[in-house]
Formats: sequence, C-alpha cells, structure tokens
Amino acid sequence: MCPRNHLQVVWFKRDLRVSDHRPLYEATQEGTVLPLYIVEPSVVNAPDFGTRHWEFIRGSLEELRKNLAKRGQPLIVRIGDAVEVLDELYQELGHFTLYAHEETGNDITFQRDKAVRKWAKSQQVQFQEYYQNGVVRVLSDRDGWSKIWERRMSEEIFSAPDQLPTIEGLEFGEIPISEQLELPTLSGSVQPPGEQAAQELLQSFLYERGQPYHYALSSPLSAFDHCSRLSPHIAYGTISLRTVVQALKKRRAELKDSTNPDAGDWKKSMRAFEARLHWQSHFMQKLESDPTIEFQSFIPPYDPLREKEFNQEYYQAWCEGKTGFPMVDACMRALRETGYLNFRMRAMIVSFVAYNLWLDWRRFGHYLAQQWTDYEPGIHYSQLQMQSGTTGINTVRIYSPTKQGKDHDPKGVFIKRWVPELAEVPLKHIHEPAKMPDEVQEESQCVIGKDYPYPIVDHVATAKEAKRRIYEMRRLPKLRQLADEVIAKHGSRKKPSSRRFSKKKSSAS
Repeated sequence: MCPRNHLQVVWFKRDLRVSDHRPLYEATQEGTVLPLYIVEPSVVNAPDFGTRHWEFIRGSLEELRKNLAKRGQPLIVRIGDAVEVLDELYQELGHFTLYAHEETGNDITFQRDKAVRKWAKSQQVQFQEYYQNGVVRVLSDRDGWSKIWERRMSEEIFSAPDQLPTIEGLEFGEIPISEQLELPTLSGSVQPPGEQAAQELLQSFLYERGQPYHYALSSPLSAFDHCSRLSPHIAYGTISLRTVVQALKKRRAELKDSTNPDAGDWKKSMRAFEARLHWQSHFMQKLESDPTIEFQSFIPPYDPLREKEFNQEYYQAWCEGKTGFPMVDACMRALRETGYLNFRMRAMIVSFVAYNLWLDWRRFGHYLAQQWTDYEPGIHYSQLQMQSGTTGINTVRIYSPTKQGKDHDPKGVFIKRWVPELAEVPLKHIHEPAKMPDEVQEESQCVIGKDYPYPIVDHVATAKEAKRRIYEMRRLPKLRQLADEVIAKHGSRKKPSSRRFSKKKSSAS
C-alpha cells in the first residue's frame, strides 16, 4: 500500500494502453501513479458520438483496468466534467502532477483541454502533455513536417511499467454501460476492442492477412479481411502509431532480400500501408492547425453553396440504404451493421450524398461520425470536405455507384449480402435493377418501386450539375486566392499545387 503523498495523475483519453504510453512511463519515474479516465457527458452526448464508440471504449477500458491492476493499481474511473473531476481529486488527494497525451479532437475536447490547462495554472498544478503521433502542436508551416513524423516514429518505444504501488482508500469507480449513459441501443456489431486485440491484428496483418492489401483495399469484398483493421485501435490509442510503424519497418526489412515468390505482393502492400500511416497524421494536422474546419469549409465562401437545399427525404433514404443505387445501399447498410467500410467505398458514399444528392457535409457528417468505429475528427472533417469539393484544392471526384459496383463487386456478392431484396436478381441486372423488364422483376421477386426503390436521382445529370456549380465557384479570382492560402497552410509538399484547378483531373469513376 502507498500513502496519498504527492501523486502523479495519468489522465487517459484516446490512449487506452499501457505499452508505449509516455505519460504513464514518465509518471512512474517520478512517484506513485494514479491512472484516471473521465467519462465526460459533454463528449458522450455530442452529435458526433455514437453507441458504437462507447462500446469500443468501454471494452478497451475494462482491459486497461485489468492490465493496470496486474501491476498493482487499477484504473480509476470518474463521470463528469473534466475540470470538476480533477478539482474534486485535488481537494481529496492534495497537490498532484497531471500527465496526459495531446489530443486533436473535436471542438468539445479542444475547449475541454484549454479549460484543464487554465485550471491547472490557477491551482499551480504542473500539467505535462506529450505527443503520441505525427501531429505537431503550433506548427508554423508544413515544410519539414514529414521529417518530424519520421523522427517521432523512430524514437524508442516506452516500456510498460512492471509494477505500480497500490493507492489506499480510493473507489475504483464503475465503467458504465451504454444504457447508463442513455445511449441508444446498438443494432450492429462492434470490432473487438483493447490492446491485446490491437497487437493480434497488427501481427496477423503483417504476416498473414496483408499480402494482397495493395489491391484488396479497394473492394468491400476483400477489404474487411485484408485491410489492417487497425484504424479504431489507432484512433482510441489501444496501440500507438509508433508501435505500428516500427513493426511495419521491421517487416519490410525482413522482406527486402526475400526470395519467396509471394514477396513481391508483400512488398507492394507494406509500402502502400506505410503511405497510409503517413496520411493519418497528415489529415489530423489539418484540424490541429485549423479547428474551424469542423464547422466551416476550408474556403468559407463554399458554405452557402448547399445550405439552403437540404432534402430531408434524400438524406433519410441515404441513411437507411434505400436510394435505389445498390452499391450505395449495400455500403450504408454494411456500415450501420459493422461500423466499417474500406476507403474507396467511404469516398463513394460521401461523393454520392454531396454531389448527386447535393447535401451539405455539415448536415450529414455527424451521422457518419456516429457509425464509424474508427471516427477520428481530424481525418473525418478533412475527408468530408475533400469528397464534397469544399477544400478548393482537391480533384472533384464523383464516383459512379454503378461502375464501382461492377469494378469491385462484379458478381454482386456484397450487394446481395447487404441488400437481400436483390438476392434473386440476375447478375445482368444486379447493378442497375431498375432496368429489369417487368417479367424479370416478377421472377426475381423484386418489383422496383415496391420491393426496392427506383433510383432517387439521375446520377449522370446530377453529377454534371454538381461539377458545373463547383467549377463555377473555383473560377472566381477570390476563391483562387483562398485556395493558394489553403495549399500553403495544409497542402502536402509532395504534390504539385498546379493540380488543384485541373478540370482534366475531375472524375466520374
């Protein structure tokens, strides 16, 4: 047992692990550690938070508590406003030092962190924060950012503590279930949470599942199995990005001189995966550098473009997977059930709702945020805007759901799994069932307009009109100037900026 003398409080947020956890490591070097997680109603009740998020967090917290308990001191859980909880602990325990990782979250957590810093300063509580990925706080410009990322990812991994002194007389606190937080019942599944699941996924991807990754990532048929599936674990910190990067580099070194006939595919896949690990921090950096992109377009003059034209019926059909476009509907239903889609399908469903349905990303973004198990605000809002055409610098890419279905689900396996109304539809018509002759509809037990909806829009016509409106905006001199400013602040230094207005690069793929 350990008396309550000056404690080191480690505040867990999106870092639910014991391995490579610098705040935990540093705190153990200074004294007795009190590991703390705060369930914050402001976060849980936010419009971008869903039951699936809490179920993943809750499972990870239960494992974290067990891992810490094995070392001597279980995780302490409190429910309430962060500042109020910390102040109550301060009154109960006396003076302590506070440790945490930096977080690039939504505006609620951004304002929360500022309030905690202000409280700590007012109480003369030392507050130590540490980075845990490639996001740079107070970044002056993007030049040299990639070198910072490489340096951070190459740093030594912090070992988990062997032992933690037990603190006397503290209530551990209950880890609440969803019903206690008044979250709606989850209709779908949740990917297995926790640090052990993350480590197992990493190893199985690098040595078993990942060989076809570089081409399997595009199809929802193969992506569920052959993508890493690490994104929720990286988002909630059940594994550190540095751990993933270093394990990947080790694997790439092993493959370098391999004579195995499969080595070529493995090398391509591991190279492609590493590029996406860079992108993870690259997109989060955008929100870190400009928190306003959660609420307004990178180029604010784009905000009025759609805001008065929100069609509630279109929105509802899209959410429910009843648009009459089989690939869109299959993806939306799969997402609601599993919390996952591969990147290409994510881009397609956002392209469809933003361009073909002409809905404002600020109105549909929260629904998607609630569904993704791996919701990461910095990536989410950047991607919503990229696929909606409001960054002013990215290619206008309008995906044809029919073409995507034929390319990535040629036999309709994915569609028939998630849209059972189409189960008996012949392959010839599976991607465009509205074109079935009446007799085929009867034979397939799928009458369009009754068993499955007609397409709610004309894809070709709406895509053409969306491009016209976007490029009409892009031609305005003021917007070209603003686009240059976005490039300077957020753009990747590896891409030529001359591409940003290239009409030839637009796509209806």
